[in-house]
Amino acid sequence: MNIQRWIARRETDWKRLDALLGQAEKKGIKSLEAEEIATLASLYRSVAADFARARTQQAGTLITQNLQSLTTRAYNQIYQGSRRQEWQAVKEFYRTGLPLLIQETSGYIALATGIFLFGSAIAWWYAWQDPAFLPLVVPQELITKVRDKHELWMGSIVGIEPLASSGITVNNISVSFAAITGGLSAGLYTAYIMGYNGLSIGAIATLVGQNNLAYPFWAFVFPHGALELPAIFFAGGAGLLIAKAILFPGKYRRLDALRFYGSKAVQLLFAVVPMLVIAGTIEGFFSPSPSVNPAIKYLVGIIIFTLLVLYCSQNKREFAP
Repeated sequence: MNIQRWIARRETDWKRLDALLGQAEKKGIKSLEAEEIATLASLYRSVAADFARARTQQAGTLITQNLQSLTTRAYNQIYQGSRRQEWQAVKEFYRTGLPLLIQETSGYIALATGIFLFGSAIAWWYAWQDPAFLPLVVPQELITKVRDKHELWMGSIVGIEPLASSGITVNNISVSFAAITGGLSAGLYTAYIMGYNGLSIGAIATLVGQNNLAYPFWAFVFPHGALELPAIFFAGGAGLLIAKAILFPGKYRRLDALRFYGSKAVQLLFAVVPMLVIAGTIEGFFSPSPSVNPAIKYLVGIIIFTLLVLYCSQNKREFAP
């Protein structure tokens, strides 16, 4: 191979690649037009081949090093730049996309919340009217501890915080997954999960209220509940979205409706899981701590819930029914 003739023939492409890389490195790959990005990718492949040829044909140390540098720079822009774009897309989703999705699906989330609250109201009513109701919903050992010993059960978490936190998180995520996939039962299982959890919370809240332990109980619940309960409501809303696709596909074919609403349900999951991980950490380490004043726990819960509301209501937009 005539090295000088080969260099003269290929040098234009090397300079073109160098110029494109210079712009991408200075202003970001987004500054390139679509055609320029395609050209960069094409030139990267051809220059990588040139680099391999230069090494085998002993084209000279300087040429080989320059081609190696071009190849490395192009690789970094194409592949690492793609990863940066992916991370940017994730950041953008959590910054603006997720709040808008929550607003768009707020009707389904509200319905799931309503089912939960309805279950809580039923439990509250029956627990006050009939003492025999509580053992049907609340474990007997818990009733004995609260009613006979006038103690709450949260102290059992102290000393095993990491284990308790991970167990709580896994359990809550399992419940949320069940609520979402329950949409495949035309929403019946989702409604059951929301109603049953509401029934349990309502019964327990009544039990502690009847025994003058409501203040420390809600001091325990508020910090993590400010995220945990909304996350479960989001999961219930996601399940009802899937149920809508099955029962009321509207203008879509049922399979297309499942794809459309299912994608929204999956996106809501990206809110549910981080919220439950944070809530589980708070519930394991902060909520049961005897060294934290209950008033501080109430304050922390209120602050967390306020921040969540502000996050979900940002960039508010009107949506068609």
